[in-house]
Amino acid sequence: MMCCVEQTTETLGPVQLRSAVVGPMATNAYLLTDPVARRQLLVDPGDEPDRLTELLRLGLPRGGLDVVVVTHRHSDHLGALAAVVERTRAAVVAGEADADAITQATGVPVRTVLRHGDVVEVGAVRLEVIALRGHTPGSVALALLEPMRDEPPRTHLFTGDALFPGGVGSTGGDPSRFAQLYSDVVVRVFDRFDDRTTVRPGHGLATTLGDERPQLRAWRERRW
Repeated sequence: MMCCVEQTTETLGPVQLRSAVVGPMATNAYLLTDPVARRQLLVDPGDEPDRLTELLRLGLPRGGLDVVVVTHRHSDHLGALAAVVERTRAAVVAGEADADAITQATGVPVRTVLRHGDVVEVGAVRLEVIALRGHTPGSVALALLEPMRDEPPRTHLFTGDALFPGGVGSTGGDPSRFAQLYSDVVVRVFDRFDDRTTVRPGHGLATTLGDERPQLRAWRERRW
């Protein structure tokens, strides 16, 4: 018997967003659903495949999944990948430099490797790939632009473990890795997107770029 998934549904233009916190590392798994086209995309199946299957059914009554995006190679973001793919036959996509490690860890082939600037499209779900290197070599974030009729669009970023409230992700104390990740986060995220942009990390609560921007200098000085 499956447990209940604690979740809320947000409507982002034509797309519905749901999430579940799974596994001992409390990993955020995000489900994006196009209810009209009846298509779904899942970000980071970290653990608990039964709970993720229930999440899919909250999106669409018969479940179903078209694409799984793995933001990076670490086990707490792909623990349920093999089970989810076996149940749904979804295509797996991941950053190019992490793809082989993901397959080695799970036995699941990565169908499409992602590079900076690529677009992943599933029905009305359209995600731009932003490479944020340093936490792992192939870490990617995903930018969903929410279409609005009466105001500028709001961007939603799914950042895996590259960006959190209060700092960038772990770089293992390696100065070169930190420099790479910090540079990518500043140039590819903060310099590009406005303060209204929502950041949805791989663990913990969401934040906005406006809340985090004043801390950038402190992050650089402390080097984490």
